[in-house]
Amino acid sequence: MQINYLSPDYSVAPQIAVADVATIAEAGFKSVICNRPDQENLETHQIAAIKAEVIAAGLEFAENVFAPSTFGPDKIQRQSELLQELPSPVLAYCASGTRCSIVWAFAHASSMDIDSILTATTSAGYQLSHLRPQLETTALNRAAV
Repeated sequence: MQINYLSPDYSVAPQIAVADVATIAEAGFKSVICNRPDQENLETHQIAAIKAEVIAAGLEFAENVFAPSTFGPDKIQRQSELLQELPSPVLAYCASGTRCSIVWAFAHASSMDIDSILTATTSAGYQLSHLRPQLETTALNRAAV
């Protein structure tokens, strides 16, 4: 299992398996967020199985699932809420970790410098520089509210 750190409180990973949960707990994570819908997965990697194992390990579990085509402000808002509610550090997973990185970047666009966001995602292996204009717009829109 590969864990990519974006901040001290938030890391991302490609799809996890039930067998990975012990390693996640041993690494000190307190919560897990699933950003990957079941229809993208094999039956052995469905949300219910992962959730049961995460809870059995004493960690918190939350879902904010979306396909790239359904990503929008509601998913950004939900991820922001989860990051405020859940104990940290948090591990989020999806197919590759990219989706989790993107939603984190947008959730932090108004509270972090865009360069810092892009440096964090690039350092973790996720090149999101093509999203700079959208991140800047998100930051401006949130600042205006």
